[in-house]
Amino acid sequence: MAINWFKYAAPTTFYGLAGKMIPWFAVSAALLFCAGLYIGFFVAPVDAQQGEFYRIIFIHVPTSILSMFLYLIMAGYAALGLVFNTRLSSMMASAIAPTGALFAFISLWTGALWGKPMWGAWWMWDARLTSELILLFLYLGFIALHASIDDPRRADRAAALLAIVGSVNVPIIYFSVQWWNTLHQGSTIKFSGTTMHVVMQQALLIMLLACWSYAFAVVLARVRSIILERERNTTWITQIPGVAEFPEAKR
Repeated sequence: MAINWFKYAAPTTFYGLAGKMIPWFAVSAALLFCAGLYIGFFVAPVDAQQGEFYRIIFIHVPTSILSMFLYLIMAGYAALGLVFNTRLSSMMASAIAPTGALFAFISLWTGALWGKPMWGAWWMWDARLTSELILLFLYLGFIALHASIDDPRRADRAAALLAIVGSVNVPIIYFSVQWWNTLHQGSTIKFSGTTMHVVMQQALLIMLLACWSYAFAVVLARVRSIILERERNTTWITQIPGVAEFPEAKR
């Protein structure tokens, strides 16, 4: 039986779908985090060159990847909302921004923890580190710009332009180690030609899946809150069990 996915492009129908998916992603994230951290910190062998310090990659690498991918997804939703004036697309972009900013912050923080024993300094104005810091500022700028404008539709359009322009920074982050002579090592996860131990690869992939599951769960929960806020004056909101009791749903 064919499923009409387009009907979920409306906040009224997506709200219920998101509520059903959140528990699945949340439980998956919890289980995957437990498995990934256990394998990465207790099962994976010690690195021949970096010793025990390398284990920070099991947090650093997945969060770095997510920070870039989430920005592209956020910019994509923002562009859809800007071009087609779709409400849910703009709401999704707003919901993704805080999670993307969190991953970018964790990426920079764990990078500093990794850089101190490896480079002898907490921070170097390396091309990849600097471009990742710019990514964090772009996330924060998107959030701040959206919050500074009272009219949600005007805020969506202004923030969308910033997100679209800022997306040029993502390929700069990814290719920075190839374009410039940097201290930062190349890609850790490779489809071929990698010398990484198989257990290390498994831990990295499990942690990457855990971060994706967490991102889905949190973004879906946040977009449901945004839908309630944006659609509070509509009839269908007051028909949701447990929502009608809140004053915000009656204004």
